[in-house]
Amino acid sequence: MRKDIKVVFMGTPEFACASLEELVNSGYNVVGCFTNPDKQAGRGMKLKFSPVKEYALSKNIPVYQPEKIRNNKEVIEILKNLNPDFLVVVAYGKILPQEVLDIPKYAPINVHGSLLPKYRGAAPMQFALINGEKKTGITTMIMDAGMDTGDMLLKEETVITDDDNLETLHDRLMVIGAKLLIKTLDGILDGSVKRVKQEGEATYTKMITKEMTKIDFNKNAEEIFNFVRGLSPFPSTYMELSNGKKYKVFKVEAIKDSNIDESVECGSILLMSKNSLYIRCKDGYVKILEIQAENSKRMDITSFLAGNKFSIADMFI
Repeated sequence: MRKDIKVVFMGTPEFACASLEELVNSGYNVVGCFTNPDKQAGRGMKLKFSPVKEYALSKNIPVYQPEKIRNNKEVIEILKNLNPDFLVVVAYGKILPQEVLDIPKYAPINVHGSLLPKYRGAAPMQFALINGEKKTGITTMIMDAGMDTGDMLLKEETVITDDDNLETLHDRLMVIGAKLLIKTLDGILDGSVKRVKQEGEATYTKMITKEMTKIDFNKNAEEIFNFVRGLSPFPSTYMELSNGKKYKVFKVEAIKDSNIDESVECGSILLMSKNSLYIRCKDGYVKILEIQAENSKRMDITSFLAGNKFSIADMFI
């Protein structure tokens, strides 16, 4: 019976919270939740709980928020006292040492947002979009001390369409991951799920930093399109005028044009009207669809251009 199976859950953001909710709703006995420490947020810099903490508290599940896991005797003692059958980790944001992974009776389970061994690491959804993948998915796996290198358990694929961005893909994989987690735990308990070694070329992703989010108009239109949607709506990409002004960009259209004037520099404004803005790139141009000026709000391009003006002479660097 699921209610007799004790689970310790480790996770922080909304993506993780969906899996925690599914565990609770499915009848598993979640005996404790580990999540990152509260952070200050907003103009008042008030402490903000993670989605996992908020949900856990609403269900009277004990919450633990250690600053670190490695070399933390208190954490080891807590986990041993909780005596979990499973340790479930979803977007926790901390590397777990082997002494933690060895504690659960059955296994430490991770829900990862890619089809392993592709896109191990911190930003699998972002880079699947940025690299123009046509499909991605969720992999559940047995955790080991490596970076997403453990044996795989179950996979579920989803097609990436041209209408997808990080938000839509995140939300879809969040639901898939939560459902697949339950199938995985049930399958381990009844013996129907088998461990499979990761085979094939592994690829790794790194944490997205602000320095990585600037649009490079020397790239192809399709590359820019994928880059923008891979980081939209958060943290979002940006473009910068030669005068230093920066504009966040949330949505673009890629237009390849073999007849484009090669004398026009990449980053130049090719065409501007009251409801359109076209910027030169390597193999054509990019049509800006959603934009945000500094200290302003996100707008469609028509609304933006009603109150903001560019010049054909302007250059995005």
